Amino acid sequence: MTDEETEAPRLRRRLADVIVQSRSEVGRSVDDAILEAVRTVPRHAFTPGLTLEEAYANTSPIMQRDAHGVSISSVSAPWLQAAMLQQAQLRPGMKVLEIGSGGYNAALIAELVGPTGTVVTLDIDPDVIERAEQGLIDAGYDDVVTVVQADGEFGAEQYGPFDRILVTVGAPDIPPAWIDQLTEDGRLIVPLRIRGLERSFVFKREGNRLVSTDIELCGFVPMQGVGENRLRQVALYKEDIALGIDDRQPVEVLALRRALEQPRHEAWSGVQVGGMEPWDDLDLWLATVAPTFGYLTATDAGLASELVKLSLRWGMAAIWDRDSLAYLTLRPLDEDRTVFEFGALAHGPNARELADRIVQHTRSWDRDQRRGPGPHVEVHPKTAPDGDLPSGLVAEKRHSRITVSWSPIPGRTDQVQ
Repeated sequence: MTDEETEAPRLRRRLADVIVQSRSEVGRSVDDAILEAVRTVPRHAFTPGLTLEEAYANTSPIMQRDAHGVSISSVSAPWLQAAMLQQAQLRPGMKVLEIGSGGYNAALIAELVGPTGTVVTLDIDPDVIERAEQGLIDAGYDDVVTVVQADGEFGAEQYGPFDRILVTVGAPDIPPAWIDQLTEDGRLIVPLRIRGLERSFVFKREGNRLVSTDIELCGFVPMQGVGENRLRQVALYKEDIALGIDDRQPVEVLALRRALEQPRHEAWSGVQVGGMEPWDDLDLWLATVAPTFGYLTATDAGLASELVKLSLRWGMAAIWDRDSLAYLTLRPLDEDRTVFEFGALAHGPNARELADRIVQHTRSWDRDQRRGPGPHVEVHPKTAPDGDLPSGLVAEKRHSRITVSWSPIPGRTDQVQ
């Protein structure tokens, strides 16, 4: 036997164990059927140019970039694929459409729906399609997975309707085709962007709307084609510090650039977090209750400028007004850096007011929503009147009106909603 024939199965078994560990750390489980699919499908067949160790790492290798260096094709991290497959609750015999291909995830789906099921994987990029087709041939799934080159905005009507539609690219909206091509009791699993925050939602149909039943933290390459609508990046310091903004929110760019040059103001909430406790719903809470919301990011050069101090390298939640900016931060409370306190850093004439606003929102999240059921998200038709929408944030999209609301937690009093 070759090294590949002996080593790849071992690496697949190790990867399944790593997935179990990573999901348990955030309080989530993975069904045995999904883990068995991970142990079965040769991931390395879909990652040409990578070593076996790289192919079976719990990371997301980038396979293709656009002319600007932005990743437009990757093989999703195994933990994230397992999380979305868990959300999908696939069963033998189901008909499944995957929007955003690469081949590997489609092979996992094929293992889960079995010989009586149907798997269609779709992508707009001919290079991705070619890689997916070759990988499916090499892995032995070419006769059970149908590969389609098309714009994901329109789905694959000729193969529908589908029991499940899994979207594996970042979606700025929910196109009508994705709803129309679901069976009546079908489920849509989609990394939907709301105010710049991307989360994997499970949606079910209720009348003329979609209602979320589960949510997971995620990150995907942006959607291409007719539905492409990338997050706006507002440069505040060269191209090295930027504010990612969604929903056409107004920004006085020159005023915010000047604000960053002013002294930094700090404010601290007294709210602590530690261990592996997830707190990503704090960002969604801030996005819901704050009149402006975005994500502040910086390159290595941006961090070296010392104009901003980001606790997480991929960015922190931010709010702003005409000439001032504030963003969420964390500081360690012990030498081992296992317990942290939430706070805010701010710049500009209204720095103190904006920092205090983040602190108050953080305290209300801690008091009213932390460890609760999380946000309730609905997708309504574009024509839905305001009176038919639940209270909370309304994100206006091209095809839909998306609402984010929060329910009171039993036993807690004086809650902000």
